[in-house]
Parts: sequence; structure tokens; C-alpha cells
Amino acid sequence: VGVVYAGVAGGSAELSIAGALALSIGIAIQNFPEGAIISMPLYGQGMGKLKAFALGAFSGIIEPIGATLTVLAVGLVLPILPSLLGFAAGAMIFAVLRELMPSITSKGGSRIGTIFFVVGFSCMMMLDVALG
Repeated sequence: VGVVYAGVAGGSAELSIAGALALSIGIAIQNFPEGAIISMPLYGQGMGKLKAFALGAFSGIIEPIGATLTVLAVGLVLPILPSLLGFAAGAMIFAVLRELMPSITSKGGSRIGTIFFVVGFSCMMMLDVALG
């Protein structure tokens, strides 16, 4: 997210504020289940609701910190922007294919995980088209 906003701030012709906003919305949507994945086991082990929620929410704090640092370093980031965006995309694709897809498909042939993967991907594509 920080790389995209740094590119917009640096005047990159290929990036727009709408595209940066679409990415931010997508990351925010993704952070809800990510926080739940952290909070629910903590609550299940006897931790209080508020503390489990707070720890799940706190787990995502590195994202705005990293984004802010990247935007502040726009002069350094702009020349390597395409490489950084490619790295970020590759890391996410790797994480999904390596870690999530085997778990989704190994539960006795259940397709619910795959369906939600497709729904999430479709949501991101709609955001990309709608916001540019």
C-alpha cells in the first residue's frame, strides 16, 4: 500500500489515487478475516473477548507503519517502484498458492474455501475495474 501511495505522491503516470484507494480497500477487507484468525483461537483458549480482539487488531499495526515509512521515503522508492510492486504481488501469490490453497482443498473435498477464494478474487477485480 505504501509503495502505491509513494508512486502516486511521486507523480507516477501509471498509478492513480483511485488505484491506490482500491488497493487500500482490498487490504482492509482482507484484514478482517486475518484478525479473526488470530483472535478466535485466543478466545477459544480462555482469553477475554476484548483482549483477544485487541491482539487480533494489533497484529495488523505493522501495515500502516510500513506504508507511512514508504510514503516518507518516496524519493528513494520511486526509481525501484516497479520492482517493489512486483515483489509484493509475487509474495502474496506465493503465500496463497503455497500456504492457503492446499489447506482449502484438503478438507475432504469441501469446495467452500475455493468458492470464497473465487469470491474474494472477484471482489478485488471489481474494485480494480470500478476504481481504475
